Amino acid sequence: MGNVILIGFMGCGKTTVGFRLSYRLRKPVTDTDKEIEREEKRSISDIFATDGEEYFRRKETDCLRKLIKSVRNHIISVGGGLPMREVNRQLLHELGQVFYLRAEAETIYERLRGDTTRPLLQCSDPKERIRSLMEQRDEYYMEASDAVIQVDGKSFEQILNEIEAEYLNKFK
Repeated sequence: MGNVILIGFMGCGKTTVGFRLSYRLRKPVTDTDKEIEREEKRSISDIFATDGEEYFRRKETDCLRKLIKSVRNHIISVGGGLPMREVNRQLLHELGQVFYLRAEAETIYERLRGDTTRPLLQCSDPKERIRSLMEQRDEYYMEASDAVIQVDGKSFEQILNEIEAEYLNKFK
């Protein structure tokens, strides 16, 4: 069986779902943001502040290319903006089965309120910024995904069950 890739807006649960799914399916977990931070030896916030968003987006594409060559049977969680680039959407499909963890803007705002580690939310109206970014990104997430999992109001167990059913169904 192949890689399971989790995409979606920041705060939708990719990291937590990734770790729990990793345990359930007995697959290692890889997080593209963590891979980039390890390679760069600095945080995503520092990368954005020093080199800008475009530099970071190129690092995401490089990371996907490396993962295609090096990982099999992993759970892979990707940064929220990664699917915005067309090349990344193509690479995601090469990498494995892509699940879009979809949440409403209000859910995201409640989860991220007060989080100072998200460079794109350091603004005067983070709630509006979330809504605006989600509207811009949804079509790209849809294009990049093989399956959409609506996460609002669901327990992690319900989310994991849906992903596992979709994943195993593909390999029947």
